[in-house]
Amino acid sequence: MIKNPYLGKFIAFEGLDGSGQSTQAGLLTDFLVEKGLEVVLTKEPTRNSEAGKKIRQVLDKNTRVEPGYLQELFTQDRKEHLDKLIIPSLEENKIVISDRYFFSTFAYGVSDGLDLEWLIKNNSEFLVPDLTVILKVRPEVCLERIEKRGNAKTLFEETKKLEKVWQTYAILPKRIKNVYIIEGERPIDEIFEDIKSQVRSKLNL
Repeated sequence: MIKNPYLGKFIAFEGLDGSGQSTQAGLLTDFLVEKGLEVVLTKEPTRNSEAGKKIRQVLDKNTRVEPGYLQELFTQDRKEHLDKLIIPSLEENKIVISDRYFFSTFAYGVSDGLDLEWLIKNNSEFLVPDLTVILKVRPEVCLERIEKRGNAKTLFEETKKLEKVWQTYAILPKRIKNVYIIEGERPIDEIFEDIKSQVRSKLNL
């Protein structure tokens, strides 16, 4: 995996579906923009690439593919995401905040029976974020939140599967630099204060 060599900073938010990572990514974007910084908020899988469109069909259970092929689609989508948006933005000294990145591939891929080392190897040529925040929320709480939103459950939103997903998320700070787990079962503003502290101390923003 490649350390970010560009002027801009790269931040990723991760967690189980329903953990609140999208909310916190949005809050951090607004906070940094208010400070006068240029910020690009993005999300994986993307919706514009051909691979991203296929992934959405699988996640919404409209089509079925083998787990390995699904993760290869995520990798294709990620490469295009980096080449077309993330890297050009970092070159322009912008801050890129991504709601999910290759950590999701590792965690959700392993939960689907794939080998972690194979998944890591498939993403070894990609940038490592300067800071990654993983929100820790129990699977049952995540599913409660999803149901309250009235959203249909996607392929990965099942309790047993989410428990397996978390087992991989939990070990990632030991495997990859600048990855931090933050307790996500608290008021949104308390969680955000912890995130701001990480951003200030690790990235001087």
